[in-house]
Amino acid sequence: QVQVVESGGDSVQAGESLRLSCVVSGDTISTYSMAWFRQAPGREREGVAVFDSFGGLRYAESVKGRCTISRDNAKNTLYLQMDSLKPEDTAMYYCAATFGFADRLRTPDFDYWGQGTQVTVSS
Repeated sequence: QVQVVESGGDSVQAGESLRLSCVVSGDTISTYSMAWFRQAPGREREGVAVFDSFGGLRYAESVKGRCTISRDNAKNTLYLQMDSLKPEDTAMYYCAATFGFADRLRTPDFDYWGQGTQVTVSS
């Protein structure tokens, strides 16, 4: 059974950086597409970045230029480096995975989800 566990969330000041990590167990992620989503209170879950199974990257416009998604297949781990954080980045961040190709930031495309890690950015 595939399990997804995020870590790295924290409370930071605007302009600071964070790196989120997502460890997958139960299968090797080399043939998976992986993504980060986030959800702020009272808002729908939205996609942040996706790293598809062929190595393609896609970012939400709201984080483009400030976030970098990467993966280490040997460690079965996905990362999200977030720089120049803004208060509007405050949300619960979720890691998602699906076997095979998925290159869109659409929640139905991903089968496995973690419990989330909280990022809070204060001004």
